[in-house]
Amino acid sequence: MATVATPPPLPPESTKGKKWFWLIGLVVFFLVSGLFRHFRQDTHDPKTLKGSAPTPVSLATAHQADFPVWLTGLGTVTPVYTVTLKSRVDGELMKVYFKEGDRVHRGDPIVEIDPRPYQVQLAQAQGQLVHDQALLDNARIDLKRYQELIKTGAIPDQQLVTQQALVSQYEGTVTSDQSQVDNAKLLLIYCHITAPVNGRLGIRLVDQGNMILAAGNIGLVVLTQLDPITVIFPLPQDYLGDIQQGMNSPLAPLKVEAWDRSNQHLLATGELQTLDNQVDITTGMVKLRAQFVNRHDELFPNEFVNARVRVAVLPHATVIPVAGVQQGDQGPFVFVVDKNMKVSIRKVKPGPANGDEIAILSGVLPGERVVTEGVDNLRSGMTVTLAQRSSSTPAVSQ
Repeated sequence: MATVATPPPLPPESTKGKKWFWLIGLVVFFLVSGLFRHFRQDTHDPKTLKGSAPTPVSLATAHQADFPVWLTGLGTVTPVYTVTLKSRVDGELMKVYFKEGDRVHRGDPIVEIDPRPYQVQLAQAQGQLVHDQALLDNARIDLKRYQELIKTGAIPDQQLVTQQALVSQYEGTVTSDQSQVDNAKLLLIYCHITAPVNGRLGIRLVDQGNMILAAGNIGLVVLTQLDPITVIFPLPQDYLGDIQQGMNSPLAPLKVEAWDRSNQHLLATGELQTLDNQVDITTGMVKLRAQFVNRHDELFPNEFVNARVRVAVLPHATVIPVAGVQQGDQGPFVFVVDKNMKVSIRKVKPGPANGDEIAILSGVLPGERVVTEGVDNLRSGMTVTLAQRSSSTPAVSQ
């Protein structure tokens, strides 16, 4: 009978090695977990914070001022008058009195259409008027004589009636002739095209020597008035109440500023002129028009600008930099630093902003200092110090 061989038993050293491996792993795990909990406790413990080095921050002092409330919209520079000059008579373009880009005044000559055909028409109309006026004068003389003869019965009544009708006929003819003369004079005036408004001329659209048709759609040149000039810009309908209240306040007419596309350069300052009579239902916006003095062409037609209108002024408002307002789960707040350089968190109610500054309606008093830079990982109860700033960086008010 065959016997089955059995494997030899494991040596005791191999079992002990596995036990030691698991024991060392558990010890390392608990050590790491303990260190992690200890580290988290230290970072949140005010006592630990007190013992740590002060956090460098930048501070700004809240101050009191009359704070303007501005509403901003993207606007388009729009001329008050843009006129495409066209001819109202047919004829050859005989003379061009302007150069492209010239500034002209109302009444200055622009172009001249060949007037000779219309001078001939005027002469014909005047000749016909003289002829018919002579017939009328003669008929009136005969009528006056017939009126005397009828008293003595020298002529029949019908002859007098006929003469009266002839006088009326000639009077109508003379009136028609006079209208023909006036029309010929008007056409002759139309041959000389002048500037209807002050402004600047654009590119010439038709050259000298071309035949011009009054019924044509092509203009001769475009004249644009540049001074004064307007800006049309939309604002959300939510601001309608503020705008209308401002237009009826002592601030009226409301001040409007036009800035360049980058909002870096103030181009012109003007006044709010009017408010549109309806809201655009597709955008929920209402259009406003402001007028500006533009003597040096700061504003150019169809240019895009950032327009802002001052609708109100908050008197004695508490003002801080916009960078001082932080957003949290429970709303906006600021970090206030006391005289001992200790930090506390203060809930605030922000008001309107103006550039880099914002009005605080509640939560901060004038003279208190708020943190504007270095707010990362900042907590209530921490001690802070003023951050060192390079000489090229302006210091924040303290």
